[in-house]
This record gives sequence, structure tokens and C-alpha cells, in this order.
Amino acid sequence: MLVERRTRVRYLLAILLFVLSGIAFLDRTNISIAGLQISAEYGLGNQHLGWIFSAFLIGYAGFQIPAGWLAARYGPRRVLAFGVLWWGVATELTALLPSSMPHAVAVLIAIRFALGAGESVVYPAANQFVAQWIPLRERGFVNGLIFAGVGAGSGLTPPLLTWLITGHGWRAAFWFSAVIGVVAGLVWWFTARDTPEEHPWVSRGELRVIEEGIRSTPSETIDASANSSKDKAPHISWGAIFRRRDLLALMIGYFSFGYIAWIYFSWFFLYMARVRGLDLKASALFTMLPFISMTVFCLLGGALSDLLTSLYGLRIGRCLPAGVAMFCTAGFLVLGSRVHSPALAAVILAGGAGALYLSQSSFFSVSVDIAGRSSGIFSSIVNMGGQIGGAVTASLTPWIAQRFGWTSSFGVAATLAVIGAFFWLIVHPERPLETT
Repeated sequence: MLVERRTRVRYLLAILLFVLSGIAFLDRTNISIAGLQISAEYGLGNQHLGWIFSAFLIGYAGFQIPAGWLAARYGPRRVLAFGVLWWGVATELTALLPSSMPHAVAVLIAIRFALGAGESVVYPAANQFVAQWIPLRERGFVNGLIFAGVGAGSGLTPPLLTWLITGHGWRAAFWFSAVIGVVAGLVWWFTARDTPEEHPWVSRGELRVIEEGIRSTPSETIDASANSSKDKAPHISWGAIFRRRDLLALMIGYFSFGYIAWIYFSWFFLYMARVRGLDLKASALFTMLPFISMTVFCLLGGALSDLLTSLYGLRIGRCLPAGVAMFCTAGFLVLGSRVHSPALAAVILAGGAGALYLSQSSFFSVSVDIAGRSSGIFSSIVNMGGQIGGAVTASLTPWIAQRFGWTSSFGVAATLAVIGAFFWLIVHPERPLETT
């Protein structure tokens, strides 16, 4: 009697996406850790740094829709591998920038814009992978795992890069970021495939589990009438996508999410150092807390979403945890910005980061639930909203802080969290995208 071989290749690839997600955030947040040294070397103020931070996010947001189309057209394997090489080159260019460079601000803005354009493919490609590889009942957790890389990468960035900067200068941090990214990109290229049918490691049993789990998704029932399950370039119904009222709701909600998240990515390290009065090493340690919290709660949020979906359906499972989490985020932000103890402030604000990332998986899981094999495009549009929010906070947060104080900066973020929570009431993942 033959025993059927069982494999879990989809989990291996999800772990690789977790690693790439972490490296992506290492590359995009390294400049905030090196910000003090870069500012001193090139004579930059907070406003100049804000422009540089925003340049990345403008490039990232501006290329979201092309990235989503590329992921749908050419598959997550090629698009993501190319993107990793692109952003590795951009990171190396930052390290090569000479101290005597005239117009350094303009050059740094251009490089960060190019880095943002390269990184724009990460999550549309990852979402396309989820749509083609992950059964409905596992999507919350897998999306949570992928986005847990955000917290892991950003959490490791402060102590690791502070150690490199202290011993070898800020350029060493950028060389390290570039090399580790290129290596991970090559591993992805040789390990990944666009669909489970193409992968030589996938057993018949795993393929059956994937196909049955994907067919149980409402959007896939509609997709099947227009596309073969093995079609690598599915039809994209642009009209159906832009007619979705909950697309706008998700974009606004993710704008709020991105605005809050990028306070942590861009300004939290400098806030703990300059406003809370901690030295470089202490700031690096306390800055880890929000990102550890993001990692843990991102995984928890994904698992919770899958559990509630299995018990109560897609709308409750995806939308309820996300909406409640964003309400809780607002409370943490207000309280954390008002306490006097730097250590207590760091802990409470880390709670806010965790609450925020409890909702992360839902934004991308509902994109697959709604759009199926068009989720690369759909999620890229949602993600664009988040990156616009990040670009706004990168420049607006220091402006508000300079004129009204950091408590007001966190207050604005808390208000946006409440707005984002309300918009989850409009989202209907149980109603798939009409493609006909």
C-alpha cells in the first residue's frame, strides 16, 4: 500500500515572504536610525529628513497599481525577485553617496524615491501569491505571518544598525541592508513558483488541499467562469474593481493605518532620543518594543481572523477584529503620549503599535476574499492608500510637533485611528468582485 507524501511548501514560501517583508522594512527604516548621523554629515534638519522619508513613500505609493498589474501579469516569483534586486541597488547608492556631495538633499530624495518604486512590488506580489497558493481558512494567518516581517524587520533594525553605525559608520548599515536583501531575493527566485501546479516539491495531497480551499472562496467561484485556474494572466475587470464602495473604505482605513504606522517607522526612534531624552543605545532598545508588539499581534490578528471567519463568516471574521483594534489603537496613542515616564510611554505606545497591527492581516485578506485572482491589483490600490498616509505623516508629524507639540501629533494619529475603525463598517468581504 502506497503512503501519499505530504508536503507544506506553501508554508515554506510564506516564511520566505516573511523574511523578504522583514528585509524590505530593514531597508526602508534604516535611514531613520541613521538619521542623526546623516543629518550631521549633510547639515539636515527634521524638515529635510521628512522630505527624504516622504520621497520613499511617494515612490512606493505611486507605483502600487503598476506593481499590482505586474504581479497579476507576470506572477509573484519574477516580479518580487526583480524588485529585491532593484531596491538592493538603491540601498547601495545611498551608501556610496560622498560626504562632499552638493545638493545632497535632492540626491537622497531621488534615491529614496527609486527605493520606494522598487519596494512597491512586495505586498501586491505577496497578495497574488496568497490568492494562488493559500486556502481560504489559512489566509488570515498567512497574511499575518507575511506582515509580521514588518515588525520583525523594523524591530531588529534599531539595535543591529545602531551597533553597525557605532562601530563602522552609517554607510555600513546600508551596505549590510543591500547585501542581505540580494541574497534573500536569490533564494526566493530559486525556491518559489507562481502556482502550486508548477512547483516540483508540491505533493498531490497538498495540491488537492490548496485547490479545494481556493475553490471555497466566493470570489473564485466567479473567477472560474472567466479564467482557467491555471491561467497565469487572469482577466482584470477594472470597472468592477473601481465600482466597489468598500475599495474606497479600505483605502481610507489603510490611509489611517499607514499614517499611524509610519510615526513608528520614521519618527519613534528620534522621538525617544530627542523628546524623551534617551541616549542612542537606550533609544534603540526602547524602539524595539513597538516592533516586537507588531510582530506578535500581527500573527495573533491573522489567527483570530481565521478563527472568527470559520465560526461566524467572512464579514465578522475579517472586519470586527480590525475595527475594534483600530479603536484600541487610538486609546493607546493618547495615553502613551501623555505619561511622563519615558519607559512607560514606550510600553504604552508599543501597545498601540500592537493593537494597530492586529488589524493588518484583515486589509490584505479581504482583498483576496473580494478580488480572488485580481487581488494583486485590488490590494495594490488599498496599499497605495496606506503609503499616501505614510508620506503625509513623514512630513506632517514633525510640522505639528514643532508648532503644537508631540502630544498633538499623536492626537491627530488617534483621530485617524477612530476614522479608520468606522470605515470597516462599509467593508463586505462576503460579496465577491463581479467580473462579468
